[in-house]
Amino acid sequence: MPGSYKVLFVCGHNSARSQMAQAWLNHVCPSLFEAQSAGICPSDAVNPLAVEAMREVGIDISASRPRSVYDVYKSGEVYSHIITVCDRAAAEKCPVFLGLVRQIHWSFPDPAALTGTREEVMEGVRAIRDAIRDRIVSWCEEIRRGGAEA
Repeated sequence: MPGSYKVLFVCGHNSARSQMAQAWLNHVCPSLFEAQSAGICPSDAVNPLAVEAMREVGIDISASRPRSVYDVYKSGEVYSHIITVCDRAAAEKCPVFLGLVRQIHWSFPDPAALTGTREEVMEGVRAIRDAIRDRIVSWCEEIRRGGAEA
């Protein structure tokens, strides 16, 4: 059954990490999950370097728009998993969703905090993109094998 589980990825601004995680899960595991994302303090736009990094691997997130986790919460939408992809202090600001089956925390560095030349920052964004992909691929494989609780 396609998209059996609904997942909400949450990070600070919903501008990079949660957007990439949403895109990766929908790309890698669409038969099991339907992913969405939101931010605690959403930005005005998705980070253009995240858009570029995802485009490099054939995934287009350019039409995505940041949204507030509080608006999602108020909508009453029900998720099977809430996965925070920011640091633990930011994750603790995330509201508790009713009907939540599992809350998971995966910490990834914030692309907005990277410094250096444009190419150095872009390399950092690529590393974060790949780490998110690897975690999602691993999680999907665990669920398919029955080794992780879905």
